[in-house]
Amino acid sequence: MDRSAARRIALAAQGFTDPRPAKVTARQFARALDRMQILQLDSVNVITRSHFLPMLARLGPYEPDHLDRWLWRSGRNMEFLAHEASITSAALRPLLAHRFDRLTWRKAVQLRKDQPGYIESVLAEIEAHGPLSVSDLADPGKRHGPWWGNPKGKTALVCLYNSGSITVANRTKNFLTQYDLPERVLPQHVLDEPVHSKEDAERELLMLGARAHGVGTATDIADYFRIKMPAARPLLKELVADGRLIKTEVEGWGQPAYFHPDARRPRRVEARALLSPFDPVVWFRPRAERLFDFHYRIEIYTPEPKRIYGYYVLPFLLDEEIVGRVDLKADRNASVLIAKGTYAEPGHDHDRIAPPLAESLRELAGFLDLDSVEVAPRGDLAATLNAVL
Repeated sequence: MDRSAARRIALAAQGFTDPRPAKVTARQFARALDRMQILQLDSVNVITRSHFLPMLARLGPYEPDHLDRWLWRSGRNMEFLAHEASITSAALRPLLAHRFDRLTWRKAVQLRKDQPGYIESVLAEIEAHGPLSVSDLADPGKRHGPWWGNPKGKTALVCLYNSGSITVANRTKNFLTQYDLPERVLPQHVLDEPVHSKEDAERELLMLGARAHGVGTATDIADYFRIKMPAARPLLKELVADGRLIKTEVEGWGQPAYFHPDARRPRRVEARALLSPFDPVVWFRPRAERLFDFHYRIEIYTPEPKRIYGYYVLPFLLDEEIVGRVDLKADRNASVLIAKGTYAEPGHDHDRIAPPLAESLRELAGFLDLDSVEVAPRGDLAATLNAVL
């Protein structure tokens, strides 16, 4: 298989060949999440919360409040550590429940030792009054550091969440987490499903990762649900032997690939999208390099003088290629979306990139309810982009 075919398969698996709907409803959210399987969460809000961007990339503009209500309050989905903190379908809970951990988190073990019964008291409080956030607890403890500073209340809530005793019931507009009992958030039929063994669950999670990728290496597929390679390798071998995956080769990859039999093989992809740093298309950086020749690192934690492209850089997907990247910031006070730096990938025509990128930037500004787009002079694509805006 040549790399162009692999790119098209991968993008189709992620929903980029699905037509954009005239109106985005819960049905379209469900379709997009079914393609992705996972919607990763992140609290950085330089542009908007990161979970809004993959849906925008695939569906076009929608009402952000509608997505939040559907994600957290429809009963269709659950938040858990599927691929970092993320949203998946609630139906996957039986496959993820083997990860529930009651005893081994060091901070929780220490809290149980220092204050016996405290974690249980937090659970009792949620049972009586949930949904609750850290600040709602009768005795949340003292903050030590930024955000909530990991006081004992936060430790207790995370411990109970990691164990499956509570689940995320909602996130507020400022991304504050509210927890409640699973039976008050998730469908009863999901809770009644038997929990899969670790091996059986990881086998099925690998299949879901392969379906979301269409085609990928063992590390690509294992990374999707964060399955360790020593466990993934023999399971992938079994899946090939059983005919559930097809082992293949992709030009230039230098390692075996696995193809999902249900993956579509489009002859072309017509797409235009700014991708979140946490979009499944680019979140595993080695795969982004293999598929797109796109070297990508998020530079949020890099000191400003050492940044190459900027603080919060979004790749730009055009048809089946990643052709550029933009360092973006939403200035809400001025009602402006600022492209602080715009760059074309080597070998790509600036005149081809600029008009669709301008369209995507205007679309994003409208989605964010900002009045205009401003392009700063930094970057080799800035002048051409400014000329078409």
